[in-house]
Amino acid sequence: MKERTNPLEKRFDKLGPRVAEALKRRHFDAYYCPTKEEALEKILSLIPATDTVAWGGSLTLAQLGILERVKQTNPVIDRATASTPEEGRELMRQALLCDTYLMSSNAISEDGQLYNIDGNGNRAAALIFGPKSVIVAAGMNKVTKTIEDAEVRARTVAAPINAQRFPNETPCNITGTCADCLSETSICASMVRTRLCRPAGKIKVVLVGEELGF
Repeated sequence: MKERTNPLEKRFDKLGPRVAEALKRRHFDAYYCPTKEEALEKILSLIPATDTVAWGGSLTLAQLGILERVKQTNPVIDRATASTPEEGRELMRQALLCDTYLMSSNAISEDGQLYNIDGNGNRAAALIFGPKSVIVAAGMNKVTKTIEDAEVRARTVAAPINAQRFPNETPCNITGTCADCLSETSICASMVRTRLCRPAGKIKVVLVGEELGF
């Protein structure tokens, strides 16, 4: 791997392979790709051409350009095509039985654990059970020292930023900071820590040596 000169990228290139090894010890398949272009090709190589593919909402996936590529090569379940909220929920249910599910992670600890917060629960549910294969793409900016730090990042960094994407009047949408609210429209309804991949290799984590997503 050619050494990059940017200090942040140099740190990512040193830490990324170590986090990938930590993930492997927890039975994830894991890969470190220094650039978005390398990550995109790695993800595509992990998706059989016959697989039906679905995904959770993710800025990271959009930044990688993976969805446009997959739509050209695979049958997909795309909830964005729904014409009503009811149809959207039905497509989310169908996505739980797809072959390959694409998503990101709100945070990943250096010792190889994933931490995710979900409002509807569709993303967390797919990660835990349902799809035959799950591919998690995450920029190295989402890596934290400990799993406790991962929870803090997910709740106090990722969630208040993600809340700005929706019109809900949650406290974090209004103030920009987490209030540990009980709002009916909270995007922090479910919090999932994934400490092991079971069955082994079902979850494939592609770490990207760039800042992606929130």
